[in-house]
Amino acid sequence: MSEAVTHPAKFRTGLLASLEPLLREWLPRQRWFAGKGRPLTGLTPVAVTELLPPDARLGLYHLLVRAHQPSALGAPPHPGDCYQLLIGAREALPPRLAPALIGHLQDGPLAGRTVYDALYDPRPADVLLEALRSRARVGVLRFEGEPDREIRSGLVPRLVTSEQSNSSVVYGDTFILKLLRRVVPGVNPDLELPLALAREGCARVPEPTAWIRADLGGAAESYVLGVLQPFVQGAADGWELALSELAKGEDFTAEARALGRATAEVHMALAAALPTVTLGHAQLEPLVGGMRERLEAAAQAVPALRPYAPGLRSAYDALAALAAEGHTWTAQRVHGDLHLGQCLRSPDGRWSLIDFEGEPARPLAERRMPQPTLRDVAGMLRSFDYAAHSVGPPAPGWARDCRNAYCSGYAEAGGTDPRTEPVFLRAYETDKAVYEVVYEARHRPDWLPVPLSAVRRLASPDTP
Repeated sequence: MSEAVTHPAKFRTGLLASLEPLLREWLPRQRWFAGKGRPLTGLTPVAVTELLPPDARLGLYHLLVRAHQPSALGAPPHPGDCYQLLIGAREALPPRLAPALIGHLQDGPLAGRTVYDALYDPRPADVLLEALRSRARVGVLRFEGEPDREIRSGLVPRLVTSEQSNSSVVYGDTFILKLLRRVVPGVNPDLELPLALAREGCARVPEPTAWIRADLGGAAESYVLGVLQPFVQGAADGWELALSELAKGEDFTAEARALGRATAEVHMALAAALPTVTLGHAQLEPLVGGMRERLEAAAQAVPALRPYAPGLRSAYDALAALAAEGHTWTAQRVHGDLHLGQCLRSPDGRWSLIDFEGEPARPLAERRMPQPTLRDVAGMLRSFDYAAHSVGPPAPGWARDCRNAYCSGYAEAGGTDPRTEPVFLRAYETDKAVYEVVYEARHRPDWLPVPLSAVRRLASPDTP
């Protein structure tokens, strides 16, 4: 690709100063912006890299910026989330790029130009693929990959416009590039785990072909920015497939059973590829403590949750009591945010798991910790429940049948039947439902009744 530079501080500061008023309006409106509900008070540059030469009619800038917001009440000061932006600059924006508009610059290095989210534009998407194909090094950016994996040029890019917490571009029907929007330094599980699974020979997860990093000085300042993987052509998203079958009144238990088998296969491969640990009372104490803390914070943030807090707390108390009696569990690396939307069914009926980033709101170190596999199982069980309550009228029987089929499939593939650990499973389902309540209250208030219906069930003392 053409020579590009990481600009000195003067250019970075000038560019961001001119962009900041526009970005402060634009960033909070993006689906992937994590700081909703708190004002954006400022932005500082982490790195600015020019990806097209300065005399090009199209300007293309890769930005890592830190967004500053006041900390939540009672929370310690936060340095600000770091976001990855790909900014295009044109003299005028063609109508096809109207949805990507950020605004018009009046001053700064790009004065008089219109800036926009460049991922909507095929030319900038081509630049990224070419950099990955050639394993380029551009300023702080490192485009890397498996040495034996070929990337063809000339693949037509298209942005995936469905609701996502990151951004994805499909190239032809061959590859999909997932660009992480909120990035943190360190080893990202969305690259780490699929690579480990590929080396273990697990075919349930698409193998990474190439990836993008930003190297700001040593491993402690290395950011994974994106991962290129094979595109599963004709695959059905698990969430959309479940809703479609629900709408038609069709049975979904065969798919749920197959998905349980796929999950168990991935868990077994992860246990073979990476270390496992034993959790006893000492290890369970902080885990349960974290669940209790999240419940207390959620009850403060969402008043509708408060009447159920004592009942939900009893789920955690029951798990703590088991640990105190001397019970132990195995923990390993897991998916960390498993639900129907993280699963793809190929046209031949085979299920794959994707998006191993974990819950983005949680710290990276926590997302990389070994966990009981029941955490993933609980996430999927909650997802069946979500689907059943996303239609009218709700279909709790459908969810119950799918949950049982999923657990049976999991057991058939060599995993322990999750239903043999009802106390642990209830605790993890409760923790997930509490997370969902906070998420929906912040982002989709109309959906709040869905996790609240689970909260009512899980808070009951009769829940196993």
